[in-house]
Amino acid sequence: QVQLVESGGGLVQAGDSLRLSCAASGRTFSVCATGWFRQAPGKERDIVAGISATGSRTYYADSVEGRFTIARDNAKNTVYLQMNSLKPDDTGFYYCATDCSRPFSVSTRIDAFASWGQGTQVTVSS
Repeated sequence: QVQLVESGGGLVQAGDSLRLSCAASGRTFSVCATGWFRQAPGKERDIVAGISATGSRTYYADSVEGRFTIARDNAKNTVYLQMNSLKPDDTGFYYCATDCSRPFSVSTRIDAFASWGQGTQVTVSS
């Protein structure tokens, strides 16, 4: 099991940037794909970005393509989500999660991710 802790959320204005971090401990993090999910009030939790275990493959939801960048530093057991040009629609609770069963691909299915962090709140004001 991987333990995950997110950080970096906050209240920003539209157009600003934030960088979220997902720090992992426990089972070898470097063999797990990792995803960032967003849950807005009253909505389902959806994936916004994902990265394979080695970082060779990434996925972005259409709504964040070109604005968000996911990266990982396996030496630090950390995955980052750089969020630029933030919009009010980006508001929500952001969670990171790991999929250790398919390390070399990036699943977009929420049920593929077994370990979850507690999340960090991102609020973008207009």
